[in-house]
Amino acid sequence: MFHCLDFRRAKLADPTRLPGEARKHLAACRACQDFARKVDADDKRIAAALQVAVPEGLAERVLLRARSRRLRPAWRLMAVAATVVLSIGIGLKTWLPAAHQDYARFAIEHVLHEPEALSSHRLADPREFGTVLARFGGELQAPVGKVRYMKLCPVPGGTGWHIVLDTEHGTATLLLIPGRDRSAGSVEARLRGFAATARRAGAGWYAIVTESPQSRDAIDALMQRRVSWRI
Repeated sequence: MFHCLDFRRAKLADPTRLPGEARKHLAACRACQDFARKVDADDKRIAAALQVAVPEGLAERVLLRARSRRLRPAWRLMAVAATVVLSIGIGLKTWLPAAHQDYARFAIEHVLHEPEALSSHRLADPREFGTVLARFGGELQAPVGKVRYMKLCPVPGGTGWHIVLDTEHGTATLLLIPGRDRSAGSVEARLRGFAATARRAGAGWYAIVTESPQSRDAIDALMQRRVSWRI
């Protein structure tokens, strides 16, 4: 049976190309028709907002360097960064339920939406990685790998970090997801050749995504040994 949740996942995975089962469900379900219209409208607003040229990495660099205790200048810089990412996250709350999130599955879907991150280099500074972890409530006790990619992204709960690491156990995506949802200690998922684990940590949750359960578990254990989290 193809349920509403199945349809919503399919619509979010690729809003413009729905599988046959999803199209059949859509034709018979008014709730999902309303949902689809909202997603399409949000996509159009996001596309329009992204027509404005913004220097690559501006939002991330602004937030990482707004470290001064002089509040007025810092808040101005943070406002610029927030404006850059706000348009991308406009529609998130229209499809994310208020209750406990399946953060592991979300993490895999996020990676599937941004495949270029696995082959790109962006803001790959280990000192900035340490700063990001510290602000999220984690203290780096030892290196967990080489940072290859860091980017601010819309996530459940607001804006989080999408990080790609080359570790001794292989390449992994690390998502830092802010939020107060503490209804589970950890969540696992497998989807389209990826495996993920999400755990409560610091200011919300972190999720590890790899191409196999074995590397996922090894890198997750590495994170737990080498990062001290406030929970």
